[in-house]
Amino acid sequence: MIYPSGRAAVLAAASAVPAIAVAVLVPAYWYAGLAVVLLVLALTLADALGTPGARSLTATLDAPAAVFVGQDVALGIAARVGSGRRFEVAIEHDARLAPTDSARGPVDASGKMTFTAVRRGAAVVDALWLRWPGLFGLVWRQKRVELDRSIAVLPDVRPARTEALRLFRRDASFGELVQIDTGAGGEFQALAEFRQGMDRRAIDWKASARHSGLIAKEYRTERNNDIVFAVDAGRLMCEPVDGIPRIDRAISAALTAAFVALKLGDKVSLFGFDARPRISTGSVSGVASFATFQGLAAELDYSNEETNFTLALTTLGSQLKRRSLVLVFTDFADPTSAELMLKTVGRLAERHLVLFVLMEDVELQAMADTAPEHSADVSRAVIAASMLRERKIVVARLQRLGVHIVEAHHDRIGSELVNAYLGLKRRNLL
Repeated sequence: MIYPSGRAAVLAAASAVPAIAVAVLVPAYWYAGLAVVLLVLALTLADALGTPGARSLTATLDAPAAVFVGQDVALGIAARVGSGRRFEVAIEHDARLAPTDSARGPVDASGKMTFTAVRRGAAVVDALWLRWPGLFGLVWRQKRVELDRSIAVLPDVRPARTEALRLFRRDASFGELVQIDTGAGGEFQALAEFRQGMDRRAIDWKASARHSGLIAKEYRTERNNDIVFAVDAGRLMCEPVDGIPRIDRAISAALTAAFVALKLGDKVSLFGFDARPRISTGSVSGVASFATFQGLAAELDYSNEETNFTLALTTLGSQLKRRSLVLVFTDFADPTSAELMLKTVGRLAERHLVLFVLMEDVELQAMADTAPEHSADVSRAVIAASMLRERKIVVARLQRLGVHIVEAHHDRIGSELVNAYLGLKRRNLL
């Protein structure tokens, strides 16, 4: 495609001035004024004919095969037509990539554009749009180069490889040595002489009477527990927080905890739901299965439907055949949906250990804390404070049902979840 540039339009407009002047001042020679206009047209035509055509254009795009959600992606562009040409380039892409700088920019023979992967899935780069000027800058030639390249945007596993490993090393001895903690999930190991530092509740008084000395029970930490990651994929969880959807931050935290759980010998499974159950996987065990679990988590798609907690958690409860730790990643905004959720969670908590993972609502908190300047700010702050108060009421009711709560900033949710999981294992609550 060839079309005139802004410079050609300005020259054409400017050439009309002498043409009109000649027509007014010397009407008999009005046609002489057209010479300037024709000169501009001739220069434009010559520029169009002298500009290298699209057949001599070579353009390639250098892009990574896969990136993590929230990670910056540098797309390298290499284009050449003739010699010493400069280009203006636009990349045609889908909504999973957001430009961090201008979508158009002049590049020489090569250049880079940086995008941010904001959503999971296959980010498609459809085409490159390139245009280059003529020798006089009076015309543009434009070409669309089909690419159909795909970049896999995966759940972020970097916390699992850094933060999880750090937390795991800190508690590496846990689960490998005999523990003396008592609890519903403790497995009896042996009787031993009571030593200072042991839990006094572990004393076996009958055995102590027979041996004329204090004898205590030693317990071995149970392994091979079932850990279920129930991830809400409904409308509210797909809203962004700090530029990244809540569900992506939840999946990243789930992968961090799953890596530690697999390291400690537990079995993990994934359950995704919105208005109805979407994904229900079998259990996997062993660190080698982490890649499988990551792939299953990447398949959990976004949804604009409201979450049906009753159907989802009832279905999950019917699928669990033994006592499990159920980690529910969700959020709630209105008391009606929370009320329905509480009834179902209460039944689930009767048989299983339930842990709710919530992210602090930084937007509501900011609205409630901002000093008002106008009457609308006062109304906004009052409504935000009311919603935060209702949220705290729901959290308190969940705790009264025996549900454990992890509520933290979205940047710390993964480490807080791992700490809570290790704490539950230490107390042998499973």
